[in-house]
Amino acid sequence: MSETPKKIEAISIFDMLKIGVGPSSSHTLGPWRAARNFLGKLRDKNRLSAVQTIEVDLYGSLSLTGKGHATDIAVIMGLTNADPQTCDIAEIPETIDYIRRHKLLQLDGVHLITFDPSTQIHFNRNFLPFHPNAVRFKAVLEDGKKYFETYYSIGGGFFVQKERRRAAKQRAIFECFPRPISKATELQAYCERENKSISQIVLENEEYLHPPEEIDQRLKEIWEVMLDSMYIGCHTEGVLPGGLNVRRRAFDTHQRLQKGATYNNKEEWIEAIRNTEVKFREILKWVSCFALAVNEVNASLGRVVTAPTNGAAGVIPAVMMYYMTIENHDADFSDIKRYLLVAGEIGALFKKGATISAAMGGCQAEIGVSSAMAAGGLTELMGGTPAQVLMASEIAMEHHLGMTCDPIAGLVQIPCIERNAMGAIKAINACEMALDADAKNAKVPLDQVIATMWQTAQDMNSKYKETSEGGLAVNVALSDC
Repeated sequence: MSETPKKIEAISIFDMLKIGVGPSSSHTLGPWRAARNFLGKLRDKNRLSAVQTIEVDLYGSLSLTGKGHATDIAVIMGLTNADPQTCDIAEIPETIDYIRRHKLLQLDGVHLITFDPSTQIHFNRNFLPFHPNAVRFKAVLEDGKKYFETYYSIGGGFFVQKERRRAAKQRAIFECFPRPISKATELQAYCERENKSISQIVLENEEYLHPPEEIDQRLKEIWEVMLDSMYIGCHTEGVLPGGLNVRRRAFDTHQRLQKGATYNNKEEWIEAIRNTEVKFREILKWVSCFALAVNEVNASLGRVVTAPTNGAAGVIPAVMMYYMTIENHDADFSDIKRYLLVAGEIGALFKKGATISAAMGGCQAEIGVSSAMAAGGLTELMGGTPAQVLMASEIAMEHHLGMTCDPIAGLVQIPCIERNAMGAIKAINACEMALDADAKNAKVPLDQVIATMWQTAQDMNSKYKETSEGGLAVNVALSDC
């Protein structure tokens, strides 16, 4: 008689790697998706056509850095039912400008209501007890009745509702993988017992939720968005929006590095980079350029992949591009697939054991986790054992522990964009250190680093958790930027 599998929540790699709009997964994508969920509830209760007006209350971190993170724009777009994965990015400014000028909103894209964002989106500095990122929607109906829903954006584009947490948990435990994993030691044990790589174990689990052809298609879509964000960022110059007058740097760096190479599309662009002879300093510059490019796109309300968040979206694509253009010129989709499978699973371990929300854990929860994800994925591609993969992830996170989230003016620009470049470089370095080591002699297991990160998050002063009330956010004058 077979043993009943342990009931552990199944987190798909597609939960960890989502296509969406910048600049923040918790402050932009999460509220956007929550607004669409609110519409769905109104539809299900046949109340949508009876709505006269909507009011939105933002609390805690969503309020304190909401303007800089475009949270107000996100909830407006969500209320129109625009899909952050497929909507036309270029139309967002036009849509928002129309609503602000005419004070009209096409709720769910079908029901016209009066809506003035300046008076009907409220920024409340107080925190709700359940989570630092809270948003409450209130619909006023024709008969005067009011309908409320409160959501908590918990990082990575995820959102939950407190009152439904128990029911959601009960559902989740039945969505068990054939090989349930809550800790790195369990993942390693499966690999060793079955003589398989981490990517193979993760893929077999993922196939429990999705057919193989869907997995491949969605991974290709994710990589294409990553590639697009790097390409667009490298070819767009100017100043980022928001008022800090931050000049896009990826364009200038890319111009210097390409050394006159010519190309007509993204594929030829990659080949041109592969055919460029580079020295050590230039490798560092290329990796930094890729990471900067993604997060400059993110900072300008562009489309990126949460990996595991928008603020850390540049690390994973930059490290994969390093592998493709520097380490292995024959790399193809099979390599991208393995890399993303491993990275997604590492991210899931951090989500289960700690947090991927900067409002809960500071920047260690974003850049630190993304660096660990990239380090693990790269190590498998470079021939590392499962133990070395986990060791590389541990090394990467160990050297991000305690990193605060202190964005100047609440914008995902300073120091956020540069931190992606640093996280990518650390991931590559962590990979090399793990490959040169005997993982059996590792002093600090990945599970212990995850637990330590969570303890650090709980001890961290709230002003260093995406509130712009501490650190660089208060010690650097806006006039100096």
